Amino acid sequence: MNDARPFWQRKALGEMSRAEWESLCDGCGRCCLHRLEDEDSGEVYTTNVACRLLDTHSCQCSDYPNRRQQVPDCIQLREQDLAQFEWLPHSCAYRTLAEGRPLADWHPLVSGSAESVHEAGISVRGCVISEDLVHPDDFEEHIVTWVGDEPDR
Repeated sequence: MNDARPFWQRKALGEMSRAEWESLCDGCGRCCLHRLEDEDSGEVYTTNVACRLLDTHSCQCSDYPNRRQQVPDCIQLREQDLAQFEWLPHSCAYRTLAEGRPLADWHPLVSGSAESVHEAGISVRGCVISEDLVHPDDFEEHIVTWVGDEPDR
């Protein structure tokens, strides 16, 4: 019997091909934002300061194939790191699927449109600045809260 459900509904994250894994990225750009951790509480705060490689309009990495050479601390999401996905936004497809939740209607795989993530206000388009424009000592002044960072209530 042929299962007609989309791959993300019938495969575990670890069973996906590289192309399927990569297609889970919704293009929101939130994982490319700098985060600050409170040394006392361990709480992590997100800023509106983006990696210098993030194209702030398309919300895509401007040099994805070579990003790790240019930005050595760029995080590569891998299935074996699922336990560490809690830092990702609640809206992120990798975290969503790891937690057993369905993809949102605005996710490009569901909607069929790469623009749906922007139209839904989930992406960082128009809301961020490049790290090239902010001194690292001033990142604290750029802490923000994003739509979709918190679970639906």
